[in-house]
Amino acid sequence: MEAPPDNDVLWARALHFCHQDGSPGIAGVSLGVREGEILAVTGPRGSGKTTLLRCLSGLVPAERGEVWFNSTAVHRMGPLTRERLRRDRFCWIDPAPALVPELNVWENTALPLMLRGTGRRRAKVAALEWLERLDVGERARSHPRELQQAERQRVCIARALAPSPTVLFADEPTAPLHRADRAHVLRTLTTAARSHGITVVLATHDAETAALADRRVSLLDGRRVNTVNLPPVPEAEGRAECSLSV
Repeated sequence: MEAPPDNDVLWARALHFCHQDGSPGIAGVSLGVREGEILAVTGPRGSGKTTLLRCLSGLVPAERGEVWFNSTAVHRMGPLTRERLRRDRFCWIDPAPALVPELNVWENTALPLMLRGTGRRRAKVAALEWLERLDVGERARSHPRELQQAERQRVCIARALAPSPTVLFADEPTAPLHRADRAHVLRTLTTAARSHGITVVLATHDAETAALADRRVSLLDGRRVNTVNLPPVPEAEGRAECSLSV
């Protein structure tokens, strides 16, 4: 059996996954992600990008194939071990912001740190720092219901960056943001990842977002292909998203 390369923090071979309705999610996808790399997984909607990220992160086990994290076999882990791995080494950004409604903004941001055992005071300092970087520091004591959708997504991104994870999985992380906000948020995310040595696996169907990555792999109908031409998101879509986020 071929061993994963030493310089790949994530390595996958021949991953297969089918959805509950029997439709293929991914079929035979192999890839490696180097330490500190920002990798864009590109392709149109429905191409298998989210499914691939879920398998790589251990959120769902692939039906066939191998996933390795720092030479540890994720595909052989049980559910509790995978859960600890996601808690201690990974973070995730969804396309739709999901926050704990009972907690305020800084408590939501600090939550992953406190779950890892960081003291409340230290976790709060880290949370406030990232909220300021993402221009939502003034909402630190607000609750999610008081925020616009775009503000909630900024909080989710701050929450993912605050613990300095080994790997950050970002599934269309700027989807809820107005087009004018996307560049700033993406620059913050990519700059922070590089300065903190965070490996990023970024799923996107937007060419402008993919261009910020160090490298890209393309999916089509659940299979890896040489290239997929991605259109930039039109300005009209950005305006529509902004109006929906109010």
